[in-house]
Amino acid sequence: MKPLATAVLLVIGVLGSIIYDVERGDINFPYPSHIAYTYGSISPTSNTQEEKDKIVSDYYDIWKKNYLIKETNSTLPLYRIATDINNITRTVSEAQGYGMIITAIMAGYDKDAKEIFDGLWRFSRLYPSSISSDLMAWEIPKKVKNSNSAFDGDTDMAYALLIADKQWGSSGDIHYTNEAKKLIEAIYKYTIGKDSKLPLLGDWEDPYGEKFNQFTPRTSDFMLRNFRSFYAFTKDNRWLEVLEASQLALMSFQKYSAPYTGLVSDFIKFDYEKNYFVPTQQHFLETHDNAFYYNACRVPLRIGMDALLSGDDRSIDITQNISSWIINSTNGDPTLIKGGYMMDGKVIGNFFTTAFASPLAVASMLSPKDQIWLNKNYDFIKDRVENYYEDSLNLLSLLVLSGNFWDSAKTPK
Repeated sequence: MKPLATAVLLVIGVLGSIIYDVERGDINFPYPSHIAYTYGSISPTSNTQEEKDKIVSDYYDIWKKNYLIKETNSTLPLYRIATDINNITRTVSEAQGYGMIITAIMAGYDKDAKEIFDGLWRFSRLYPSSISSDLMAWEIPKKVKNSNSAFDGDTDMAYALLIADKQWGSSGDIHYTNEAKKLIEAIYKYTIGKDSKLPLLGDWEDPYGEKFNQFTPRTSDFMLRNFRSFYAFTKDNRWLEVLEASQLALMSFQKYSAPYTGLVSDFIKFDYEKNYFVPTQQHFLETHDNAFYYNACRVPLRIGMDALLSGDDRSIDITQNISSWIINSTNGDPTLIKGGYMMDGKVIGNFFTTAFASPLAVASMLSPKDQIWLNKNYDFIKDRVENYYEDSLNLLSLLVLSGNFWDSAKTPK
């Protein structure tokens, strides 16, 4: 080949590479990017890896279409996650957190992922808590003038910012690590119990209050992967204390308050006479707060994610306690999972929903003997659409089930 032709082809190749990098936004781990979970873990075998990846991307498309809202009254793109197909005006901080995690991981499949991620973050900054301006008001539109924070929304947003830094770097319009550092500091200052080292319900809670205090946590706020990632990022040992305190609270509860099922209630409180954690009363803050209900249904996902990514023995034991009981109670038929249980296993909601089934599918990934049950559960949930909450938990679970869930503390090779 002549030198001139070679030079032309070289220039075209370089330009093509540059254009490609611009289009993909310098994505480090474009979807699908598979990660190896802890030794001995399993994944669904009823579909090929390629099929499982497509199941996730197809479900993501549906989730985006149903719940992602682009605000039109802004110069910079703003996005929010609607919490109801039939009422798209409502958004909560929890939803913004889910959305940010999901879009950061789906980058590469979704060419607009970075714009959406940044828009979700920018939207959250427009609605600060009335107590700490670095935290987000938990509900939009605000029902009260002085709206305050909810622990899980801010904690997932900080977690997502760290994922975004691994995905795109922090040299763009939003410096992800600087924003994460600021948010993590506010989370610890305003929403971690000084003595308990456990999550508070939000920045509104008095750690020494009579009813709501640092020893009355919501179990789904025991977000172990987030805490582990915060420690990896900050090297602040206080986050290891939060992680350990959360694990010990769950272990105490399972051992003494639900020894036959391993279930945990939505809210728990420390009983000073018994010297262990027990369920709160039924209407402590919401409904069925003394049961494994629509908050605690996330625990198998939260703790299961940490068990799969870290191999931590405590996280594995906590997760398997719940998984073993549900498999036995359904006689190996995951379609019999019900919408809520008391601590003794008594059914609350006699219906099936992915809000419970999908996290329990993740929990079953830790035991090779549960492969058949996992496959059955996966086949039942993989294309099931319900509503914002159920579908968001299902999508997060499908990312884990397909081997595509990673975070800043453990990235794909």
